[in-house]
Amino acid sequence: MSAPTTTADATAAEPMNHRQTLEALSGLLLVLFVAMLSSTVVSTALPQIIGSLNGSQTQYTWVVTATLLAATATTPIWGKLADLFNKKLLIQISIVIFLLGSIVAGFSQSAGQLIAARAFQGIGVGGLQALVQVAIAAMIPPRERGRYNGYLGGVMALATVGGPLLGGLIVDTDWLGWRWCFFVGVPFAIIALALLQFTLHLATIRRDNVKIDYLGATLIAAGVSLLLIWISFVDGSFAWLSWQTYTMVGGTVILLALAVWVESRAIEPIVPLPIIRERNTALAILASLAVGMAMFGGAVFLGQYFQIGRGYSPTEAGLLTIPMMAGVLLTSIISGRMITTSGRIKPYIITGTVVLVAGFAMLATIDHETPLWYVGVGMFLVGGGVGMAMQNLVLAVQNSVALKDIGAASSSVAFFRSLGGTIGVSVLGAVLARRVADQITHDLAASGVPASSSGSASSSLNLNALPDAVQHIVRAAYGDATGHIFLISAIIAVVGVLAAIAMRSVTLRDSLDLPDRGAAVAVGADALDAAPPIDQIGPARTADDEARGR
Repeated sequence: MSAPTTTADATAAEPMNHRQTLEALSGLLLVLFVAMLSSTVVSTALPQIIGSLNGSQTQYTWVVTATLLAATATTPIWGKLADLFNKKLLIQISIVIFLLGSIVAGFSQSAGQLIAARAFQGIGVGGLQALVQVAIAAMIPPRERGRYNGYLGGVMALATVGGPLLGGLIVDTDWLGWRWCFFVGVPFAIIALALLQFTLHLATIRRDNVKIDYLGATLIAAGVSLLLIWISFVDGSFAWLSWQTYTMVGGTVILLALAVWVESRAIEPIVPLPIIRERNTALAILASLAVGMAMFGGAVFLGQYFQIGRGYSPTEAGLLTIPMMAGVLLTSIISGRMITTSGRIKPYIITGTVVLVAGFAMLATIDHETPLWYVGVGMFLVGGGVGMAMQNLVLAVQNSVALKDIGAASSSVAFFRSLGGTIGVSVLGAVLARRVADQITHDLAASGVPASSSGSASSSLNLNALPDAVQHIVRAAYGDATGHIFLISAIIAVVGVLAAIAMRSVTLRDSLDLPDRGAAVAVGADALDAAPPIDQIGPARTADDEARGR
């Protein structure tokens, strides 16, 4: 069998200058913002959306879960494809998938259609979440990547906290309506698609006899999907200890065990096990689980706390979560610039995880009467911890692996962060629901209200339909129970601190880890064999040459 033939874009041999980088980065950040916004903008609009489509409570949950499920399951696949094929083309394909999913979701006529559209949209979201960071790693040297990661953290913060605010404004505007929660991102994604076509120049890789691990990809997707389905329905549709739990959990273990076995023998594995076993990668994955819970769970339950526990409107709840967005924005930019200056990254990750624990510890003490300034300080600390840790964990991993493995390594961290966030939302939501139901039942009985009223009170989020006395009990229950789930978050976040401390200290390298063409020629074929084979330094045509048909 002949050796795989490859071509590489010559522009990949030298880093893009600052202006070119900012031009390309603007398109990458724009589409990443729109993709993340699609997941958060529906949080405040979902009751009206499901109501207008005559959907059930289960369908309400799955409108959110479908996107997270698809994005989480496909993230490692997109990352591996980025190590094999043209990164720019993959990003453009992800944008098109996202666009089609958004349009179909906006025109949905039933809750079932909306769930299917959101799942398809999630495939594009998973690609964008993985590929944007891969593209940044491919065009910016690690030593310079810190300041650009600050922009990335700011975009994520704005989308995470600004999404619920925008969703509230859209549904409160009569001439727009809930369908614009899905349409609003379409024009921006089209602009980003056009912008990237002209500004993003990455290596073009063409390899013959490529072996894609379809079996491993299927097993990983099936195992993760089954796990998330179990998390979504346990303690609601069936008990923790039931035949459904044994079947789903057992099936998850079997599928993932088979995936590990297949990955260990695959020529081109989706998740390369040697990379995952590396000390810094494994510890970064562990820490990312805690950070993922903060990023996803924090926004979801704080928004619910303000609306149900404190009685604020969706728009007001979005405004009250600004301190968390400010924390992410400030610390991601400041820590990014300091890392670029010093080249040291571990101290900032440790500090970020410690601050994250402190923020969760403050929020663990809140109830329905806690002063807003105190809640704001706790949110700022949570946001600050996420800003210092989230992107820097990816940066630490990217600096620890060869350039040829950056796609798989980066997407693996993103995958486990999303998985942690999805599990966190599901598990903490189940804990919250149970404590709320128990407290409402207890308080209604103590107030002399018949026990038969407790079930409807605890399951209804339309508090205006309840008597004033019952409204107060329900709000107090939600406000008080929220502190308990943040206590659990603080305990889990301690694991992130321990993982950060155990990480190996590294100094960010100054190069992209590309092979030195001149040195390779001088040394001979052995140097070529030893060099990282990412873009296979052979004769290449530039993107401009290809566009002109040369």
